[in-house]
Amino acid sequence: MANEAKPCPCDLGDRMEYRGVGQEVQIEHIKAYVVQPPSHSDKAVIVIQDIYGWQLPNTRYMADMLASNGYIAVCPDFYMGKEPWSPSGDWSTFQQWLEDKKPTNINKEVDAVLRFLKGQCGAQRIGAVGFCWGGVATHYLALQYPEVRAGVSVYGIVKEREDRYELKSPTLFIFGEKDEIIPLDQVSVLEKNLKEKCTTVDYQVKIFPGQTHGFVHRKKEDINSADQPKIQEARADMLNWLNKYM
Repeated sequence: MANEAKPCPCDLGDRMEYRGVGQEVQIEHIKAYVVQPPSHSDKAVIVIQDIYGWQLPNTRYMADMLASNGYIAVCPDFYMGKEPWSPSGDWSTFQQWLEDKKPTNINKEVDAVLRFLKGQCGAQRIGAVGFCWGGVATHYLALQYPEVRAGVSVYGIVKEREDRYELKSPTLFIFGEKDEIIPLDQVSVLEKNLKEKCTTVDYQVKIFPGQTHGFVHRKKEDINSADQPKIQEARADMLNWLNKYM
């Protein structure tokens, strides 16, 4: 996967200058960015970061968008203070960086966030949305946490678990056709195996033509006019999926 002759293939799209409307809080042993909706809600979404960490303005923008649509949104620091990946990092060292930040080794943090949402926020219906690294984590939650009622995995697939097609909660998978991280053959394998092995819950695999890794949350719509319809469609799909199952 690592190739020092190529730049980081996750470093695509535009970095937003965005401050966010939520606040940073401490949830047991981890920090988190929390946004409340305009009016009281018992619905919450765990927003899971990409490799650039929980403070990336683009991810906070997505959390704020979810909150504006009626969800308590919480974006925890799943790296627990460890340095996120740097856009200038040597891609040949990526696997080494990832070693202590596995998206399938987050149960302790997820449990803490669930306690916070239920106990302090009054959430009764909880979903998850994740991007890149967080897309893998969202897929993982769909395998491990039936109480997470719906998931939207945006360009992320769990690859190393034998049970990776046995979803416990409805999950929408969003991919870009020109994603270098997750080529279409991997998406085809996912879709084929879900059709064979996921028979008890709903799922959808959707590929957006012409789009690259990161298109949903890293592009700023107003300066990507050609991509704007696909960005807006993917975000609408995300909201519609959550609304349908939560």
